[in-house]
Order: sequence, then structure tokens, then C-alpha cells
Amino acid sequence: MTFSITGRCARSGMFGVAVTSSSMAVAARCAFARAGVGAVATQNITDPRLGPRGLDLMADGKSASEALAQILTEHELRDYRQLALVDAAGGSAAHSGDGTLGVHDTACGPDAVAAGNLLGDKAVPQAMLQAFQGAADSHLGDRLMAALLAGLAAGGEEGPVRSAGLLVADREAWPLVDLRVDWSEGDPIAELAGIWRGWQPQMADYVTRALDPGAAPSYGVPGDL
Repeated sequence: MTFSITGRCARSGMFGVAVTSSSMAVAARCAFARAGVGAVATQNITDPRLGPRGLDLMADGKSASEALAQILTEHELRDYRQLALVDAAGGSAAHSGDGTLGVHDTACGPDAVAAGNLLGDKAVPQAMLQAFQGAADSHLGDRLMAALLAGLAAGGEEGPVRSAGLLVADREAWPLVDLRVDWSEGDPIAELAGIWRGWQPQMADYVTRALDPGAAPSYGVPGDL
């Protein structure tokens, strides 16, 4: 039903998640990232509360592995959940409960973890991790999108995906990138990649608009002088 990549950029300190699914609006429920703390993907039969819980635990100083262990201790329905966490030091951890749907797997490495369920091929998470790690000099958003595309090429889901999202946290309390295709009868990953290409050149300007409006550029829209 879902495959995702959760990652950290060691150069910039950014955290992010890219995720796609056959269900609607997957990123609204599954992708979580916090500046200076880490990122979490919570999927399969999703409990969105587990994303913020993982981030809170890592904000309190726990590693990804320690945060995951505490969540699994606290959460009675852990057998239904699939979780992927990356912490501020680049540590990664993953869990697939006994109730994880269909063909499923996870792949953990430095700064990233990929996870999927109802997969067309068990090799999908490893292909995603390799694509992420192979683009270390690129922007985190590019690396996450490359991993998502690699997962699709490696077999993707058992059926067609219908939604996709890209979330990146940088230095501020709000996301630098929060892009979504909540439903598509076509190719939501390709559509998301197109939105990312449009957003990337101007995303820093929107941060400037928030922090220093007088220095922000005009975009030439009606009323924007």
C-alpha cells in the first residue's frame, strides 16, 4: 500500500520523507520531519500519532533506535504498524509488525531508511536506499525524489500508486518543502517531481518573505509590487 524513504542530509542538516501509496493523501498521514531533530515515516495501517511521538522522543535525546524501541513498548497495536526513523546523528531504525500487508521489507543505512508494504518486489527498499546514498552531493529533496523513482522502477507497489508527497525540514519550525499530489489517476510520482522542479528555485525566497519581508523578491503577480 505504501513505500517511502526517510532521510537526512549530513551536509545541510535537513531531514525529509518522500512517500507514495495507492491510497489518497498519503503524505498527510505518513510523513513527519522536524528541524534539528529527525524524520519519521509511519505507514501500513497507519497511526499518524506515531510520527510526532517519534520526533518528540528524538528531541529529548533518544536515538532513532531508542525512540523506536520506546514506541514499540508503548504501542499495543505495534503489529499493524510499519515505522522508519532517522535521527539528528544520521542513525536509522525501522519496524515492520507481523500484520504488515503483503510483500514488505525495510532497508536501513547511514542517514536513511526505506520501507514498503504490498510491494511488487521485495527489492524496492534496497533500491531506494541505494539511490538516496548514490546522490550525496545533491539537495535532499532531489535525493528523496530519486529514491522514490528508484523504488517505482524496482517494482513499486503491487498495484498502481495514486498519491505521493515530499516533506523537507530545514532550519525553521515550518517545512521548507511540503508538496503533495493527493490523488492522481495518472502518475503521482512524476507529477510530484514536476512540482518539486517548480518549487526548488523559489523555496528559499518564501523563507525570506517570512523572516525579512523587505528583502523578499517580487513574483510579478497582480498586486505584488
